[in-house]
Amino acid sequence: MEADGAAPSFAVSQVNKVKRVHERGRYDKKTIYEILDAALVCHIAYVIDGRPYCTPTSFWREGDHLYWHGSSASRMIRTQKEGVDVCLTVTHLDALVMARSGFHHSVNYRAVMAFGKAHVIDDVDHKLKLMDSFIDRIYPGRSKLIRQPNKQELKATTMMGMEIETASGKIRDKHVADDEEDYDAVPAWSALYPVTQVLGAPSDCPRQLPGLARPDDMVDFAPGDRLDEIMTKTYRRTFGE
Repeated sequence: MEADGAAPSFAVSQVNKVKRVHERGRYDKKTIYEILDAALVCHIAYVIDGRPYCTPTSFWREGDHLYWHGSSASRMIRTQKEGVDVCLTVTHLDALVMARSGFHHSVNYRAVMAFGKAHVIDDVDHKLKLMDSFIDRIYPGRSKLIRQPNKQELKATTMMGMEIETASGKIRDKHVADDEEDYDAVPAWSALYPVTQVLGAPSDCPRQLPGLARPDDMVDFAPGDRLDEIMTKTYRRTFGE
């Protein structure tokens, strides 16, 4: 999805620089986009009349652009339509880390902060294409099986986007890391607990038409599989690498 000659990393500035435990910072687009593409839900921060707000919503990426949607009547959409600066964040919780001191208890995670200016998608054809992309990003090929939005649904839904002006990632992927003297001096059981979200078994709609089988494009949805890995697969099936 990257344009030829595009910079492989975001330039480090005072906006996106990771200052606390800076060695965990990531600025290369490959890592940042992998974290984004493995996620389904983000949080978008913005300011209304001097007060900060942060709204959770579903999103996806196409190239250097991020997209999300919302009710046309919502406070978030009404504000963001004016072209405000936003910060979109994603976090994957990967492990709980129990150490020998409160200070060294931690979590393993992968996180991204992406900065840009929100803009509304006014063109109807582009809006419809994005609505299909939103469905296909999660469920590849499903937009061709379901009906298109009617006039009321189209009016009630606003599609928003932003070009990623800059971004940074941050990753912790460590086991227990205590002060050296605490390993022998503190008799506290310590461990790392991996954390994952996994898919459960599907529960068919009770009004399912007879004879319908799961579409072949749903092959990645296997009960017990990790959600972040499924989202990565479905993203690539829809948009490519």
